[in-house]
Amino acid sequence: MANVVRVVDHRLDAAGDHVRVARLQPGESAERGREARRAAPRSAHGEWSPPPDRRDPIEILREQAQGRVPDLVPIRYGRMVLSPFTFYRGAAAVMAADLAPTPTTGIVVQACGDAHISNFGGFAAPDRRMVFGPNDFDETLPGPWEWDVKRMAASVEIAAREVGLSAKRRRRLVTASARAYREGMRGFAGESHLDVWYDRLTASELVDRFGGHLGPSGRIVFSDTFAKARRKTSLRAVAKLTEEVGGRLQFRNVPPLLVPLRAHDIPAQHADEADYIRELLDEYTESLDEDRKYLFGTYRFVDMARKVVGVGSVGTRAAIFLLVGRDGRDPLVLQAKEAQASVLERHIGASPLANHGERVVRGQRISHAASDIFLSWQRSLGLDGREHDFYVRQLWDWKASLDLSTMREPGLLAFVRACGWSLARAHARSGDRLAIAAYLGPGPGFDRAIAAFAAAYADQNELDHERLVEAVAAGEVPAEAGI
Repeated sequence: MANVVRVVDHRLDAAGDHVRVARLQPGESAERGREARRAAPRSAHGEWSPPPDRRDPIEILREQAQGRVPDLVPIRYGRMVLSPFTFYRGAAAVMAADLAPTPTTGIVVQACGDAHISNFGGFAAPDRRMVFGPNDFDETLPGPWEWDVKRMAASVEIAAREVGLSAKRRRRLVTASARAYREGMRGFAGESHLDVWYDRLTASELVDRFGGHLGPSGRIVFSDTFAKARRKTSLRAVAKLTEEVGGRLQFRNVPPLLVPLRAHDIPAQHADEADYIRELLDEYTESLDEDRKYLFGTYRFVDMARKVVGVGSVGTRAAIFLLVGRDGRDPLVLQAKEAQASVLERHIGASPLANHGERVVRGQRISHAASDIFLSWQRSLGLDGREHDFYVRQLWDWKASLDLSTMREPGLLAFVRACGWSLARAHARSGDRLAIAAYLGPGPGFDRAIAAFAAAYADQNELDHERLVEAVAAGEVPAEAGI
């Protein structure tokens, strides 16, 4: 069935061809959602089989690696090859290509773009309460809400396979995540605009709302995880990532994962290290609102390093900055992470924003009721002497991620339900929630279809992972394991 993403704009690409560009649209209409069932029946979401002309996933990954730091790309492959789930985490571009021809309702939201369940977790709100939701927006773009739901659901199936659950139990988990999305969206459809924008899920509410089947041990798992996250601050980053030399703090040199600026060549455009740093920080400062600019001005720069992050993000440029406040104490550790074109853009049109860092930041702010007070974007010189887009935030600010491999089934059930509800809340802020709710309906038809899709796509993901294993073994792609 052909893709029916609503076309609200056309644009010529670099080759002069017309491409569709998805746009957020104001307005709400339950009738629009019911009409969408004719173009994209809910049962159609359960269908998945690879088309005869499906691209080789290795070709897609190689293409994506072209703009990355060459010496870090083997680390990315080394992490992806570990298991089908780690492969899936790094294969957002592969799945975007697979979803492009699938049916959609044409209802556009601010899509996360990479909504697998390891990209959900806790983080600090400015009022110092821990909230839960999607926490990675590198691929965000206005796009079909169904793509996020399918990426989330397939990740539930793949993670459940990884911990050895039976097909029946896996289906229960996937169905629960889809049902939480559906019921959440129908709940948001009855709320006012302001209520939806104010709504958020705190860490304590997660267990109360979704952990009805958890025993004391399950509740302890969540509470312990969130308690540990509250200790993940700049102070913790300093203790783990720095050392004192000659009475001065500096980042450790642990190549290739952490490499201080002093071990790199400064871009030729700058006279020295101080000149380079000054320009980077000035560009960042100019992007902040006046109150945050004042706060940032109370800190002074100490050191900078390149840091490898994530699985799918490995190879993109990422730097961390150490700053200190009064008396050389009161540290602040910021991360500048490169933002490249979203994996969705090839299929639904380029972002209207010229800076991909701005795309990430604005997408996150649209989707979240709370964000890091230092979150902003910039365009600046990388260590290769070329300009790149970045977004900046605190390195660690209560960031909580759950180890899915150690969770028992009741804990996984609570977690995936929270993911489904949180994704619905993010979509309800930016999309036509009345239309989506009307499309989904009160019954379980959509949930069953998504569960069928997740199982079929997990099979495909296993084949793709095996393709990477074979490519690494044959020397077709370089991989560094254990890093």
